[in-house]
Amino acid sequence: MRTIITGITGQLGQALKHYLSQHNFDILDFPRHDVQDHTVVQKLSDYYPELVIHCAAMTNVDGCAKDPDTAFSVNAFGTQNIAHACLRCNAEMVYISTNEVFNGRSDRPYHEDDKPNPINPYGSSKRSGEQMAAHYLKDGLYIVRTAWVYGGGHMFPEKILAAAEKYGELRVVTDEVSNPTYTFDLAEAIGKLVETHAYGTYHFTNAGYCSRYDYAKEVLRLGGREDVPVHPITLADYSRASTVPPFAPLANTKGAALGITLRPWQEALAAHFEATHSAPMS
Repeated sequence: MRTIITGITGQLGQALKHYLSQHNFDILDFPRHDVQDHTVVQKLSDYYPELVIHCAAMTNVDGCAKDPDTAFSVNAFGTQNIAHACLRCNAEMVYISTNEVFNGRSDRPYHEDDKPNPINPYGSSKRSGEQMAAHYLKDGLYIVRTAWVYGGGHMFPEKILAAAEKYGELRVVTDEVSNPTYTFDLAEAIGKLVETHAYGTYHFTNAGYCSRYDYAKEVLRLGGREDVPVHPITLADYSRASTVPPFAPLANTKGAALGITLRPWQEALAAHFEATHSAPMS
C-alpha cells in the first residue's frame, strides 16, 4: 500500500516507518512540508498515496496553552489540508488524536463514543482536527486517539531518570491519570487497523492506567533507581501553563472487537527499557 506518513521524523512516525516497511507497505519519500500551508494539498495529492497517516502536530501541551492560535493553525487547519489532499487523491487517512479531547472528569476510562469536551487549547485544537477530517472524509477515515506516548527522544521515562540523576529526589503528581503508551505497540496496532478497512474512531493505548506518580515509580524501578525518593503532590501543587484532564484513560473497545489489543503498560515499559537503557532492571 502506497503510504505517506506526515511527521515521519517524530517518535511515532519513526515507529510506524519501522513497522509498516516490514509489512508490505510502500513508504513514499514525501518531503517535509508545513501542513499549515495550503500548497501541501496539491503537493501531497500529486504523490497519489493510498494511505496517509497524519502524525504531524503541535504536541507540546504547555506550548499550545501559551500559543493557542498556532496550535489551532497546525492541529486543526493543518489537518484540514491533509484531509483535503486525501479527498483529492482518494486516499485513506489515519488521524492521530489524543485523550485530551476529554475533560478528565469521568469516573471510568473513556470509550470511543463518549462525547469529547476538551479543557485546554491542545485538546481543543486536536478535537477540531478530528472534526475537520470527518467533514472532508465521509469514508476512509480512521481517528486514533492515544495517550502519554513514549518510545523515542526525551520523553517521560527519560525525563524522570534525568531528573533523578540531577536532583536526587522527585515530586510527581498523583491526580493525573491515563495510559502510558509505547510507540512501537501503537504503530503495530495502527498497522493492523488499516488492513481491516473498518473506518471509525479507535482508542489505542497500552492496557491499564496509572497516575504520573506510579508511572515515575515504575520508571525508577526499571532503571535501577528505586533509591530515589518520590514525593507525591497534586496538580494544584504543580504550576504549568496548561490545565490537563485529571482522569483521562482511554478504553479500547472498538479495536478489541476487531482483535486489536495492546499489552499492559508495565510490560511495554519494560520492553522499552530492555531496548534502550543499559541500566539494570530489578
